[in-house]
Amino acid sequence: MLKEYLSKVDPRTKDAFFAALTDALKEETRLFVVTANPETLMLAEKTPALSDALLDPETVIVPDGIGVVRAAESLARPIHERVPGVEISEHLLREADGLNKRVFLYGASDETLTALQARVQREWPNAQLVGAKNGYDFDDDQVMDEIAALSPDVVLVALGIPRQETLLHRHLGRFQKGVFVGVGGSFDVLSGKVRRAPLLFQKLGLEWLWRILRSPSRLKRFLSSNLPFLAAVRRLKKENRKQ
Repeated sequence: MLKEYLSKVDPRTKDAFFAALTDALKEETRLFVVTANPETLMLAEKTPALSDALLDPETVIVPDGIGVVRAAESLARPIHERVPGVEISEHLLREADGLNKRVFLYGASDETLTALQARVQREWPNAQLVGAKNGYDFDDDQVMDEIAALSPDVVLVALGIPRQETLLHRHLGRFQKGVFVGVGGSFDVLSGKVRRAPLLFQKLGLEWLWRILRSPSRLKRFLSSNLPFLAAVRRLKKENRKQ
């Protein structure tokens, strides 16, 4: 299925994709975004609910990881650049401020959420925070019931993969409008709890290395997904050459 996932990766530039997000907010349409790195795609290979979410025609997959960009390029699907989840989150909060849109935040710890809410109120005061719940003390489906009742314009869910993607996909049909994004650890960065990689690392596509240097325990998780991903991409390239 990896080939199918890669064939769906959105090829637009970051600016073009951000413009599409803004249009969705202005036009009050529904948009479900999955920010994908190699771990996401390899996990989908053995998680049917995540695979279904990725392959849904309505799902927009963007390349959060540089490995996804390189893999798509090697299979003759040119991708312009990474579109990191943390930047999507910040763009949506900024646009919610400019357009007076309603925002719901779900995930991370109470400490992180409190700091993030303070930043939103300070920097984007016209973004209407209609709800914020941590990712530990609540039932996912009940939270989605609350979100559906509030009908926000932006729903950012930071629960980690595949929990955030499968949750949003399972409930997406209940909404007529809204931009829904699973954003992983973005709340930690946006709140200031975790420092994002320096600009040089970002430009070189080495944010993954920065995260490992800051937290060596990530190495095992990185290798367990990225090495099989590279092997799978090599197999796809061989298959393509034979065709």
